[in-house]
Amino acid sequence: MAILAAFALTACVAGLDLASDLRDGATLGHVLAEGTIAVIGFLGAALVARQMIAVSRLARLASAEATSLAGELARTAADAERWRGEARDLMRGLSQAIDEQFERWQLSPAEKEVGLLLLKGLSHKEVAAIRSVTEATTRQQARALYRKAGLTGRHDLAAFFLEDLMLPSQPTANDE
Repeated sequence: MAILAAFALTACVAGLDLASDLRDGATLGHVLAEGTIAVIGFLGAALVARQMIAVSRLARLASAEATSLAGELARTAADAERWRGEARDLMRGLSQAIDEQFERWQLSPAEKEVGLLLLKGLSHKEVAAIRSVTEATTRQQARALYRKAGLTGRHDLAAFFLEDLMLPSQPTANDE
């Protein structure tokens, strides 16, 4: 804003001085020099004003985009909270069923913890970091879990608990 005012003031002062000099009979070189200053001042003011309008337009667009994104984020957060609320009882039941199966397999507390973290999709390295043990220890406990459960690896472990949850929905009378 100050730059725009400076260019505009320079152009006005140069223009007024030029008009005064023309009345007083100034030389052609002097008139050309002050005329150039006045033109540069007016052009500078016009360019700064144009730039300020563009920046203002971009700021309005960014503000609108930020408002839109904030609304989308709020809707997504509300959807996630609704999902968690709807699935809470199901998850408790699944968690209890997993615990009961781990008991049937006679897993140690460490093997149970490794199993849960693997079911959550963590790598051996991530499980080791969370549990503050070496990756080799985590792998050994995972192998013990698979052996006791009669499974071949983490994919079988996930499939054991999740396979029946992923069945296609049964058609209803409206679908037929």
